[in-house]
Amino acid sequence: MIRILLADDHTILRDGIRALLLADADLEVVGEAGNGAEVLSLLETTPADVVLMDVQMPVLDGFATVPEVRRRFPEVRVLVLTMLDHENYVTRMFEAGAAGYVLKNAAISEITFAIRTVAAGSPFLCTEIGLSMLSKAVSHAPGTPPVTTDGVATADLTARELEVLKLIAEGLTNGEISDKLFTSKRTIETHRQNIIAKTQAKNTAALIKLAVSRGLIT
Repeated sequence: MIRILLADDHTILRDGIRALLLADADLEVVGEAGNGAEVLSLLETTPADVVLMDVQMPVLDGFATVPEVRRRFPEVRVLVLTMLDHENYVTRMFEAGAAGYVLKNAAISEITFAIRTVAAGSPFLCTEIGLSMLSKAVSHAPGTPPVTTDGVATADLTARELEVLKLIAEGLTNGEISDKLFTSKRTIETHRQNIIAKTQAKNTAALIKLAVSRGLIT
């Protein structure tokens, strides 16, 4: 039996994951936490094999929590479950001590496979990110700097990120964008962080320049 501690600040997401994991007889959710501080507190009294953890959490986020889990509970493996798909986040979490990284849009079969993989002591990287990183490694020669426009790196953005970028350039707030795209404000914040990480833009003005350069706005 693999004992799992769920860590995400969205209760509805924890409930959904718990319900999906119930289908596997060898997986057991032994606790839930809404932030990293709660994870560390629970691990003091609740034995667990794997912590299935989001990166973005209040009080103590994933970047700060993972090193503490590794230091204080070295037998516990941390599997990151997040919407953040840029390689910068992947690299930072593995450097912090995470055993695996999987996206929230992955199939439940891939998530459960990831849980079993890290519980067995092996690292795991979800298929989508692995293929994306491989594609970039093949298409770009080592040491080649990213092409830039007006000083902003033009790393590839997803269609959804381009849509959010356009709305940011139009002056909409995260809340207004979430209403317009029928999604949560937290999701828009995540898209904004991904856009900033990919473009290396330092502020909204730089993002607007990028939108203009790509013909998204005039």
